[in-house]
Amino acid sequence: MGSKNKLKRFKENETFGNVFQPSRDELVNKEYSLKGNWRKTFFNNENPLVLELGCGKGEYSVGLAQKYPNKNFVGIDIKGARFWRGAKTAIERQIKNVAFLRTQIELIEYAFSENEIDEIWITFPDPQIKYKRTKHRLTNAQFLNRYKTILKPDGIVNLKTDSEFMHGYTLGLLHGAGHEVLYANHNVYKLEGSPEEVTSIQTFYEMQYLEQQKPITYIRFKIK
Repeated sequence: MGSKNKLKRFKENETFGNVFQPSRDELVNKEYSLKGNWRKTFFNNENPLVLELGCGKGEYSVGLAQKYPNKNFVGIDIKGARFWRGAKTAIERQIKNVAFLRTQIELIEYAFSENEIDEIWITFPDPQIKYKRTKHRLTNAQFLNRYKTILKPDGIVNLKTDSEFMHGYTLGLLHGAGHEVLYANHNVYKLEGSPEEVTSIQTFYEMQYLEQQKPITYIRFKIK
């Protein structure tokens, strides 16, 4: 994407009522106004609140929002030029139960309060295979602790990935730490009984992986 195009998208994001772009200072050093108030202030209802971490173009957040009008969704990514597409689609289709937050996932506890979140989706994250990148892996112990803080006690995490490495790493970590694995599948499109929301919504990259016949893996779990 050219820099002109990016700038255009950044500018357009600023005009979207469903996009929030707090500065690091606003989150870390001040009490972010939406923290603990997403339902009341933006969604104007008490429906369950679901996050998609690393939402990319936002297709999954928008797809889930259309599928579950009685839930609220927030797609999170540091790259605003990417989720511009999802935000614009939601506005064009008048999908009111989805918003987008531009921030680093490391700062998630500053954007949401304890027990505010019902469910988290992690869709096709970078597996960060190199050992020195382990700290950036979205299912490492540090990230799971962050999620635990903002999730309700019975909150659920979903990991959908094309990376067998990420799937195996996460399963091993979950079992080793005594977390509760509710469902695990190393090829959701081949094996029967896959949850419908896992196979009925596909991201742009997922469609490419499927064309290449790459297996898509899925884990659903609770953090103990």
